[in-house]
Amino acid sequence: MELPESMDNCFYFTRRKLGEKGNAVAWVEKPPCPECGKAKMGKPKGDKGKTKIRAKEYVCPACNYTVDKQEFEETLQCNIIYTCPHCGKDGDTQVPYKRKTFKGVKAVVFECGSCGEKLAITKKLANLKK
Repeated sequence: MELPESMDNCFYFTRRKLGEKGNAVAWVEKPPCPECGKAKMGKPKGDKGKTKIRAKEYVCPACNYTVDKQEFEETLQCNIIYTCPHCGKDGDTQVPYKRKTFKGVKAVVFECGSCGEKLAITKKLANLKK
């Protein structure tokens, strides 16, 4: 698994600490348009050329193919390269890009490939409940 070359190719990118010893880099790449396959899907642009952050759909800039936000986000995969804070081993994994409740906080949850411990990538400044 390789890190993306540019943020323009990603919907989501983050680097996080996992406890005191661990860390993780997670990203979700923009997939190509299912209709034309030429351009990468993205949120629509406004009148001034800025991306509409709260848009309810994703649009292909080449053919204007539109997909509902919820339907589209269910197909996305989150790539994660991590160092486990429990066993100290490095690993990588791919999980569905869906936030689940983990210790009282919404997070992308994945399992360490070595020790099987559940790990989570939370939103910034979110504190896990004990």
